[in-house]
Amino acid sequence: MNLFRKLLGREEAPADIAGRLATDERVLAVAAVGDDAHLVVTSHGLWLPGDEGPRLVGWHLVSKATWGNGALTVVEAEETETIGGAVLLTDLPPRRLRLAEPGRVPETVHARVEESIRSRHHRDLPGGGAWFVQRKIAGGDGIVLQVRPDPGTDVALVRQVVADVERTLGRA
Repeated sequence: MNLFRKLLGREEAPADIAGRLATDERVLAVAAVGDDAHLVVTSHGLWLPGDEGPRLVGWHLVSKATWGNGALTVVEAEETETIGGAVLLTDLPPRRLRLAEPGRVPETVHARVEESIRSRHHRDLPGGGAWFVQRKIAGGDGIVLQVRPDPGTDVALVRQVVADVERTLGRA
C-alpha cells in the first residue's frame, strides 16, 4: 500500500500529525528531520517539528523558503498588528531544517508559497519601504493584505500608509 501511495504521488502523515490534520487538508510531501521528527507539507501549510510537538504554519505566513546544501531554510512571518483589513508582519529568524532525503519537499514548498501570492508590490518609503502582498489563506476562501516593512523603515509611517490604503479601498 505504501508503494502504491508513493507511485500516485500521495504521502502518509506521520502518526504525530495524522490526527491533527483538517478534514480537507491533504499531505503533499514528507521528509524526516532527525531521527524522530518530520517536516510535512500539506495543502494548508508546513507542519514544522518543535519541542512541544509539530505545529502548522499556514502558507500565507511563510515569507520565504529556500533549499540548499541539504537543508530547507524557512522564514516564518508573525502577524503583529491589524489595520482595517490589512495585517502588519514581522519576519521571525530563519529556521534551517536538514533533510537527509528531501524527496519532493523543496519543489512542493516553493510551488505552494508562490501559489499563495496573488499580488505583490514594493512601495519605497523614507528609510526603506514596505512590501504589500495579497495572499490566499489556505483552507479557506479569503485573501489577506499583508504588509512587511523593510528593516529600518519607520513603522509609524507604514501604519499611516496602510491606513490610507484601507480608506481608499473602503475598508477602514
